Amino acid sequence: MHRNATKWIAAGAAVVVTAGIVWATPNPTGIVFNERVFNDCPGSTLTTTDSYPALVAIEDQNLSCNGFANLHNWHFSEDGITDAVFDNDSHFQFSADLVIDGTGEGEAGLQVAPWWSQNVDGRFNVKTAGEIACFGGRLPFFSFTSTYGLNYVKGETIGLEVIYDPHDLSETNPATIEYIVHYGGTFSSGPLPFDMANPDEDPPYGLWGMLNDARVGGYCQLLMDPGNNVGVRVEWRSIGFENLDTTPIIEKTWGGVKSQFR
Repeated sequence: MHRNATKWIAAGAAVVVTAGIVWATPNPTGIVFNERVFNDCPGSTLTTTDSYPALVAIEDQNLSCNGFANLHNWHFSEDGITDAVFDNDSHFQFSADLVIDGTGEGEAGLQVAPWWSQNVDGRFNVKTAGEIACFGGRLPFFSFTSTYGLNYVKGETIGLEVIYDPHDLSETNPATIEYIVHYGGTFSSGPLPFDMANPDEDPPYGLWGMLNDARVGGYCQLLMDPGNNVGVRVEWRSIGFENLDTTPIIEKTWGGVKSQFR
């Protein structure tokens, strides 16, 4: 039996649409915000902008409280209401041009967050203090600062890109993730393998990858400056997402389809 599914679309005209296998990777049409995950300054002035995919922005002003930080994120969505769910066998690439600016300090970047910490962990992290590194959740650690000597300067644009490939999700061929920075040149971590994860949690979460029920998007964690009404604006521009497992639909005549079964 041919592995492609077939769908009849006309009784008289012998035309068939054949579509390749489509895996578990979501197909985002927009984003949703998750605000004040950390909320050490509930009286701050928070403004969000959703012009996806051209621009997503989070601005938090009056961060004069005691405490640590305010944390906000945005995640890809297929319905504009709920976070898209990314499973272990997803296969995707996404990117954004990041700008962190303002009188305050903090960090921001891209996020591939695990099921147990969907709003906090799994960070491709850029600090206003300069460090650029990837860590947390299920992500293999990598530092662009220690490896390439890269340091971010507040107010500048830095391109961030992630490629996740599930491979066989096995010990001999685990999932990999590649981190790429575009900042005065192009710098890559190369594909980094995932470890096994906790076998006591499979099922339902899987092994050797990002694990099921993950979330993907961007975040910012903005630091308090007690007594000073500082603020930070974070922008993600030119957001790109590609589902690497979707095969394009191809129209074929019935005669062309029959020839594949011979």
